[in-house]
Amino acid sequence: RVQVVESGGGSVQAGGSLTVSCAASGDAYCNYDMSWYRAAPGKEREFVASIDSDGIARYADSVKGRFTISQDNAKNTVYLQMTNLKPEETATYSCKTDSCGGVAGPNYSNFWGQGTQVTVSS
Repeated sequence: RVQVVESGGGSVQAGGSLTVSCAASGDAYCNYDMSWYRAAPGKEREFVASIDSDGIARYADSVKGRFTISQDNAKNTVYLQMTNLKPEETATYSCKTDSCGGVAGPNYSNFWGQGTQVTVSS
């Protein structure tokens, strides 16, 4: 079973920066493609960014130019660097596995971490 663990959340002031991390473990031969999502209080969970094992990244329009997703394949860890944070981006940030090197399936896909809280104060 794949385990996903996020870390690095915290509190920052508006305009500040924070980096959160997500580590996946389970299959030693997998480079997991992974995505970040966030859920603000009272709102539905929304896509933030994703990266595949080739390093191709995608971003939600709302974070383009401010957030950067990167990966360390050797550690099966994905990072989300967030800059110029806004109070409305206060949320629980969670990551999930999308596939193993592009191969999706029940052994590799849709394993979620417990989330890490990011609080942005005005």
